[in-house]
Amino acid sequence: MAVTTKKDSKRGFFNFFLDGVEKAGNRLPHPVTLFALFAFAIIIISEISSRAGLTVNFYDARQGAEKTVEAISLLNAEGLRFMLNTATKNFTGFAPLGTVLVAMLGVGVAEGTGLINASLKKLVLSTPKKLITAVVVFAGVMSNIASDAGYVVLIPLGAIVFLSFKRHPLAGMAAAFAGVSGGFSANLLLGTLDPLLTGITNEALTAGGIDLSILATSNYYFMFVSTFLITILGTFVTERIVEPRLGEYKGSNHNETMEVTKEEKKGLLAAGLSILVFGAIMLLITVPENALLKVDGTLKAYISSGLVPTIMLFFLIPGLAYGVASGSVKNDKDVVKFMSKSMATMGGYLVLSFFAAQFIKYFSYTNLGIILAVSGANFLESIGFTGLPLILGFILVAGFINLFIGSASAKWGIMAPVFVPMMYKLGFTPEFTQLAYRIGDSTTNIITPLMSYFAVIVVFAQKYDEDTGIGTLISTMVPYSIMFLLGWTALLVLWYVFGWPIGPDAFIQLAQ
Repeated sequence: MAVTTKKDSKRGFFNFFLDGVEKAGNRLPHPVTLFALFAFAIIIISEISSRAGLTVNFYDARQGAEKTVEAISLLNAEGLRFMLNTATKNFTGFAPLGTVLVAMLGVGVAEGTGLINASLKKLVLSTPKKLITAVVVFAGVMSNIASDAGYVVLIPLGAIVFLSFKRHPLAGMAAAFAGVSGGFSANLLLGTLDPLLTGITNEALTAGGIDLSILATSNYYFMFVSTFLITILGTFVTERIVEPRLGEYKGSNHNETMEVTKEEKKGLLAAGLSILVFGAIMLLITVPENALLKVDGTLKAYISSGLVPTIMLFFLIPGLAYGVASGSVKNDKDVVKFMSKSMATMGGYLVLSFFAAQFIKYFSYTNLGIILAVSGANFLESIGFTGLPLILGFILVAGFINLFIGSASAKWGIMAPVFVPMMYKLGFTPEFTQLAYRIGDSTTNIITPLMSYFAVIVVFAQKYDEDTGIGTLISTMVPYSIMFLLGWTALLVLWYVFGWPIGPDAFIQLAQ
């Protein structure tokens, strides 16, 4: 088999850096273990802080008065009772837990029946040659609404599509990978990630003693526009940098096809009609002045509590229609099987949620979250590191940490209790802090070997170039990572300068 990627035998600084990232990341404990260790650390630190009489004074704008908060120990009788008596409640009341599980019921049906697979194939394979790169990247971004489907369906499909147009298959794979993982947070629709991160943000606000909650739509405007930005940048990098560097593909044509079958076409038609009907019903109960889902003339209550079940129905209804029409659903047992399979994949997330919930609640109970946020904010103010430079620094920190901890929810569970209250104290809304985190988290996904699907993508690539390894893939994806980070950050700066809302009733800075 021909090898088209040039290898440099010399070890440069960047290669050593990437090797260091891989080794350091591999030595990190599992995210579950990290949360358990952090929870234990909170217990010890709370006792030390309480004995030292650690307190902070700050002005509570909501109460309109000065407030003093002192550290509370968990290493006493009252603290022990709290940890034991609230452990179950902490877990079952963990906001991101229910939102993700409910949404995944619908996603599981859509994925299990084959709707997501067929939709991605139809989108990519029916595209004109000139637009194929843009559509592959765009499909990758949009696939995020269905959790991890893009990794197992679209990335190998991108290679096949490029090969069918006599283009380098690794360039097609890179374009798809850039959209799926590099554009992880962007989308034209709300997916499972939005309520997941919002739930963690709201838990962090509670831990920081801030009587406020944000909506799952809080980043929607920005992420909607970001979809087109990532598509444009991904297309540019693929066609101007990655594909020329790879050169002409001289390997054998694998004669692979991924046609949409007659049954799939029938299923897609039924799914499309069901989406139209569902959309019409949703417009009817949300748009009119006296719509059923409006309370006091607004949809705030629905967005806060009813949006996640709507996301579930958005996948469930067309998934059922597709399954019945295509023959992949024979009876109700098939539907339950698909739902159960999607729940089975969430086992690791359930374990993670238990320990993350304890960590965040300990942070809240001990007042360490408030103390750290106020002290940190005061320090940053004293050195003048506030405003836009602070946000840009935070994006870089999030992107760097992402090299070592792949899970978006795990990282945010660790970072949010510290940074959300701190940024709030410095005048930034929780919605904007969460948005900045999402940019940093997404842009380095494609260059960290610790991303859960990274090894799988290397195997996909070896099908076309057997010498492809982790270093090859990283070097291919670095231009995307740099371009996405610069472009996405520039968009954020533009948004910041003009003060545009980042979502419905979601702004950048707190109202004065």
